[in-house]
Amino acid sequence: MSRFHEARFLISAAAPAQFPPDVGAEVAFVGRSNSGKSSAINAIAQRRGLARTSKTPGRTRLLNFFELAPLKRLVDLPGYGYASAPEVERRAWLPLIEALRTRASLKGLFVIVDSRRGLASADEGLLAWALPEHRVHVLLSKADKLNHGEAAAVLRAAAAMLSGRASAQLFSALKGSGVVQAQDTLEAWLA
Repeated sequence: MSRFHEARFLISAAAPAQFPPDVGAEVAFVGRSNSGKSSAINAIAQRRGLARTSKTPGRTRLLNFFELAPLKRLVDLPGYGYASAPEVERRAWLPLIEALRTRASLKGLFVIVDSRRGLASADEGLLAWALPEHRVHVLLSKADKLNHGEAAAVLRAAAAMLSGRASAQLFSALKGSGVVQAQDTLEAWLA
């Protein structure tokens, strides 16, 4: 049975006024376009199709809120970096993302990073964007594409770059590796 058996889609917010009330706890899922954010949400919630996945980068265009349990939410943000959305639409995301940042209910960020690419300057910018009270956990996604030695090296390199600013783990939505660890982290933050 799923740990998050009540998981459901709440709303796609195009404006801060559409956000759910700022009570409870929520964790934002962020990352470069096509890093595997939606797949990570589905794997962690153990609900196929909860978050829509696509092979086309930049499909998430609004802030999508999902309720895991009463007053416990995930927020799927548009990917940064390459996105197929028009520039004017990408500029409209900034006030949304800034409004999310200041919510009292935002407890932390899961930063999804393609393990084959490693942490990049855009990911560093996101770490700087997080407020001091936000916890940050990096999911090194698509780890199934690496052999054991490569995976260990990627994890060591990420830990060195993060230097205590965030925790990190290897993760594969496809193979299910790292899902339990990610669920444990998420549950602790939402408690």
